[in-house]
Formats: sequence, C-alpha cells, structure tokens
Amino acid sequence: MDRQPGLSVRLKLTLSYAGFLMLAGCLLLAAVWVFLLRGTPVSYVLPDLSNLPRVFERGNFGPAVFGPAAAAVLAFLLVFGLLGGWILAGRMLAPLIRITDATRMATNGSLSHRIRLPGRKDEFRELADAFDTMLAQLEAHIAEQQRHAAEQQRFAANASHELRTPLAITQTLLDVARNDPNPDTGELVDRLHAVNTRAIDLTEALLLLSRAGQRSFAREHVDLSLLAEEATETLLPLAEKHGVTIETSGDITPTTGSHALLLQLTTNLVHNAIVHNLPEQGTVRVRTSVHPEGVMLTVENTGEKLTQELVSTLVEPFQRGTERIRTDHAGIGLGLAVVTSITQAHDGTLTLTPRPAGGLCVTVQLPAAPPHIGSARPSHQPAD
Repeated sequence: MDRQPGLSVRLKLTLSYAGFLMLAGCLLLAAVWVFLLRGTPVSYVLPDLSNLPRVFERGNFGPAVFGPAAAAVLAFLLVFGLLGGWILAGRMLAPLIRITDATRMATNGSLSHRIRLPGRKDEFRELADAFDTMLAQLEAHIAEQQRHAAEQQRFAANASHELRTPLAITQTLLDVARNDPNPDTGELVDRLHAVNTRAIDLTEALLLLSRAGQRSFAREHVDLSLLAEEATETLLPLAEKHGVTIETSGDITPTTGSHALLLQLTTNLVHNAIVHNLPEQGTVRVRTSVHPEGVMLTVENTGEKLTQELVSTLVEPFQRGTERIRTDHAGIGLGLAVVTSITQAHDGTLTLTPRPAGGLCVTVQLPAAPPHIGSARPSHQPAD
C-alpha cells in the first residue's frame, strides 16, 4: 500500500512525552498561582533569591516575579521533556527496530535469521517470538517443498527411464522379427506380451502413486485383518510356486481409509515378502494387532541378511534391492514406494527392520477406528 510520508513513531512518542510533561508543569504552576498567590497585594519588590526557603513565602514572591519564573520553568520542562522523551522512546522502540530489520531480511529471502529478543515477556517479545516461530515454520515448509521438488524431478527421470525400457525392448523385438526371414511368431508374441505387461504394471503403479499422494479417495471403515486374508489368498499360488509358506494371525484391526488402496498396500507387502525370500522353504508371516497408538499390520519374511543401509533405500522408487534374491516376479521397483505413499496418505507410519536371522520385517501403523457393531468374526487360521 502506498502511503504519504509522516512523522516517525519515535518522534511522535517524544512529542507526546514532552507535551504531557508541559501539561503537568502548567497544571502545577496553575495550582501554585491559585493556592499561593491569588489575592496578594500588587506592590512587590524583587525577592532575595539567596535564601530559597523564603522565596515562596507569602508576600515575598508575587505576580511580577511569578510570570518570568513560570516561563523559565516551562522552557526547562520543554527541553527536558524533548530530550528525555527522545531517549525513552528510543529505548522503548529498540525491540521494534530489531523486528523490522528481521522482517526486511526475510523479505529479501533470508529466512534463517532469528530475532531472539532477550528479556522478560511483554508485548514486543511476544511479537518477536511469534515472528521467529513463523520464520522457522516458513523455512521448514520451503525446505520441504524444495526437497519434494527434487524428489519429484528425480522420480520423473526414473519413471521416464523405466517407461522407455519396455518401449525400447518392444522396438528391438519388432526390428529383429522384421529382419528375420523365418521369425518365430509364437515366441515373439510371448515376449511382446511380457514386455507390454511390464509397461502396464508400471503405468498403473505410477497412477496409484499419484492417486495416493493427492489423497483423492473416499474414506470408509476397513478391517486390516480381512485385507490380510484376502491378499494371502490371492497370492497363495505364487507362494506355492516359490515354495514359501504363508502364516496369518492377529485380531480385528479397524481403521478408516480407502479399501482399494489399503488392499494394494497389503498385497504389495505380501508379494515382496514372497518373491524376496529364500530359494526354498521360505516363510512369510502376516500379523495384525491393535495397540493404544493405533492398529498395525506386520509382514515378516525369511531371506538373506540385509544391512540397515540397504533397507533404508528400499522405499525409494525403482529400488529393487540388488542384494536381495531376484526372480522373474521381482516387480518394477515401485512396490514399497507405493506402500509408503499409501501409508502417508492414511496418516500412518511405515517401519522397515532387517531381521537378525535374515529377511525383512515391515510394520505399517495406522490410526484406529471404532469397530462396527456385529463385526466380530472367528479368529484367523494359518494358511497352508
């Protein structure tokens, strides 16, 4: 907003202090005039100022002397009020000047500066503390935005690379088939089908990530234990093919969220636990439990020993864990990234812990929801 130039606050306070002091002096002199000098004779001589206690005695200090003396007193009060008011106003406004300087620095892009105004609590210090808190939150928000932008840029680059791979493979297969005088059409179709399936899975995973990140889904009552049963039943043929035994157990774990997204989360965890397991006689344990802080889904699998450094990178997009067992069902590297996004969209937490004996333990904690009436059901039985 454009404003006309005006007096500074310090000058206004100085004039206010001086004016108040002048008013007080005038009232004091008026009181002296009314109560001490009114009604005294007009003929006075100049009093002897060598004896100050006798100056104000009746009959020694009359109107002829009172006028000049009052003017001298008022002039002194004016000078004293202006000088003292200027100093006092400067001391009172010093915190405001520091706040103003910090505001200018923040306007110029320096969000790391803090006022940190010392002293006991008052209005200025409350304002400074609130401004420091706002700067800290703003700095953290901008840092988060920059980090998110960097992650998005890296994710877009990785996604472009991953999407380009099946297209390049398809192009190569078609070129080879075109140049081959006797192409094996059946083998070509099978390979193209596999490559196309990979591209479709990758695209669906990217769309799922975007949907979960935007939280554009309706929330409903969901029981994680039922989702665990559904996921294990769906993936049971894959587990049998890999020689992996799935065990499910736990309690009714009610929460709120998207049934489809939470089922995808559970399916991804169980799928990863199956394909990243021991070559034979592996085990996957799926448990649901209720705790005071929320409901939990735990998926634990056997496998090779993993380092904490490797485990911390598994939630990154397109990280497949190069030290883990790789199979034809190793996926596209978005399984745990999708799990992370869905968990965050449901205000939950995801924890990955390497097992001392080998393998991985993944825990998803979500806010609990009151169970529906009549939702009791028989306890889980381990899946064969």
